[in-house]
Order: sequence, then structure tokens, then C-alpha cells
Amino acid sequence: VERYRMAQIFRWLYKFGVKSFDEMTDIPADLRPRLKTKFHITHLALLDSRSSAIDGTTKYLFKLEDASTIETVFLPEPRRATICLSSQVGCKFSCSCCASAPFGFVRNLKASEILDEVLSVREKNPSAAITNLVFMGIGEPFDNYDNVMKAIRIFNDEDAFNIGARRLTISTCGIIPGIKKLSQEGLQVELSVSLHSADDQARSKIVPINKRYPLKELIAACREYTEKTDRIITFEYVLIKGVNSSKEDALRMVSLLKGIKCKVNTI
Repeated sequence: VERYRMAQIFRWLYKFGVKSFDEMTDIPADLRPRLKTKFHITHLALLDSRSSAIDGTTKYLFKLEDASTIETVFLPEPRRATICLSSQVGCKFSCSCCASAPFGFVRNLKASEILDEVLSVREKNPSAAITNLVFMGIGEPFDNYDNVMKAIRIFNDEDAFNIGARRLTISTCGIIPGIKKLSQEGLQVELSVSLHSADDQARSKIVPINKRYPLKELIAACREYTEKTDRIITFEYVLIKGVNSSKEDALRMVSLLKGIKCKVNTI
């Protein structure tokens, strides 16, 4: 297929979200059957959805083509609309504050499946202009690095979703190799790190991967990231009474993050 035809197909798939080659009206009629024999346009099946009567936040349960399931969340606001994306079927990192931890890990999502999450939610909310995407759903994005980055580059492409890089956020539980790789990508995406404690012992109970990537190493990697990219990191902090919510915990956090270009989001 000629390069300009490929560009046409690309736009049909991601800018317009068509589900069949027959809908690609500027593709020659004799080419469409050939495309059908060689390629398959994936799609997600909606199993369930639940919406908030207060703010319209909607959680979708989607079935993938192998019958695995994932959740995707749509968060409408007056001036923006955000989709919270899953990056894996299940998760292997067992963070105690995460609702998906008990279900274990099944597999990585393909880049096409991540893209399908946005296509599916966009189709179900045609009046909303999708402005922000956050990888904060099921799974650890840096454990599926290559597929997440493939999807991000298409989300950012002006001939596809055309979502600005600074409106794309990757959240990690603290996978240091992923943080280091992202710093080399040359993309202005946002980075969010699930911190939850400034004490190694307490954090290891909340985020078990801390035993492999302890705070000293994690904070050093985050500091290096901000210096290389000149980007601000958001540190997520779930307040748990009796675990990490004391005045002493707050002072430890201030000391730990001193000098880092960052902000802390308490939940």
C-alpha cells in the first residue's frame, strides 16, 4: 500500500474511529477487500458501565477479544474531559491501596487495545472533547513500557487523536528503569509516582516493589528525571490513618522531597 494510502487509513482509524474498511470512503473500492483479507480492526465489547449521578464520572467494563476484561474510566469536567486508562490485564505489583491488586496479573495490553479504550469511550461520549489521558487504571504502565509508548505517540499525533503530550500522564508505583527510559524519550508527558510514605518500612507494606527499588534509589531517579527533562513530577500520597498520616510523616515527606521539582497530591 502506498504511503499516502497508509496515512489515509491511519486518519480513518484514529481521527474518525471507523470500525470497518468499508467506511473509508476515499480508499479505492478494489483495495478495501484486499485490506480485509490481510488486516483486522480490533474493538472492545462493553460488558457494563456505571455512572455517578453527581458528576457524570463513568466506569466502563470492557471485554477484549480474548475474553479478558479491563476497566476504563471517563471523568467529565466543565473545561476538560479525562480518560483513565488501563495498561495491563491485572497487575503483578500488589499495592495494598489498589483495588486491582487481589486479581493478579494476566497479560500486557497491546498498543491497539490501549488505543481502543479511548476510541470506545470517545464513541460513547460524542459531545465531549477528550482533552486528557492518564495511565492510572489497571496495571503498571512501566511494566508494559513499549506498548504504552506506542499508544502515547499515536495519542499525540496530529493526524490521530492530537492530544498534547503535557495532557498525557503516566503513573508508576516506582519502576526506576521506566523512569530512566522515559527521561530519554524527548516527550513532554507528565510523570506521576505513587509514593504513599517517606519511610521505607511503611512504604514496603503499601507498595511492595519498594523492597526492590527503595526510597533512596527511587528519589535519586526522580531527581535525575526532573534535571534531565525540566519537568515537574507529581507524587501521589494516599493518606491512611495510623499508617502514614501523622505530622511526623509529613515532615519526613518534606525532607525527602526537598530540592526536587515536584508537587504532592494527597488522596
